Amino acid sequence: MRQRGFTLIELLLGLIVSGILAHLAVPNFKNLLESQQRQSAAQSLASGLRYARAQAIAHNRAVVIHALDDDWSQGWRVVLDVSGRGHLDDDNPVLLERQDSGRVPIMGNGPVKHQVRFSGVGEPIFSGGGFRAGTLHVCATERAQSLHQIVLAPSGRISLRSERAEQALCRSYSGTLALRAASEPAAPWAWRR
Repeated sequence: MRQRGFTLIELLLGLIVSGILAHLAVPNFKNLLESQQRQSAAQSLASGLRYARAQAIAHNRAVVIHALDDDWSQGWRVVLDVSGRGHLDDDNPVLLERQDSGRVPIMGNGPVKHQVRFSGVGEPIFSGGGFRAGTLHVCATERAQSLHQIVLAPSGRISLRSERAEQALCRSYSGTLALRAASEPAAPWAWRR
C-alpha cells in the first residue's frame, strides 16, 4: 500500500490561503471585541448607577457615584455621603468601586459630567438641592458618535439605550484622547493604529 502526503507546493498554497483568510478576519474580530467592550462598559455603569440609587434608598441617606479622576472611562466609585461632602471627604465609606482601562470613552453632559448624587429617596439631586437628569454617552473611538446612552431621569430611573447618534461630547473626548496619546511615551511593545 502506497502512502500519499502533501507536496511542498500544496502545503505552501494552504498556508497562503489560510493567511489571506486570517488577514480578512482580524479587522472584523477586532471590531467585535471593541463593540463588546463598549456594551460591557455601558452595562457596568448603568448597574453602578442603579446600585448607588438602591443604596441611597436602603440607607435613607445621600449616596454619590463619581467618575475616577473626573473621567467615567477610568471607572467610578460609589460613596455613602455621611458628611455631605461626597467623594471629597475620605472618611465617607466607599460602597463599591470599579476601575477601568480608559479604552472605552464615556462622556456625561453637564448634570452628570463627573458625578451623580442620589437623595435618601432615590432621586438624583444637585448638592444644593434641585432635581438632576442627564445622559452619559459611550462613544466610538474613531468618530464623534454615541453608541450607547445611559439616561438618568429626574425620578431616578436609569435606562440603557443603544442608539447611534452624532454627539458633540464624543468629539471632545477624541481630542482629549489624542492629547493623552501624544503626551505619553509609547512602550516598545504597544500596538499602534
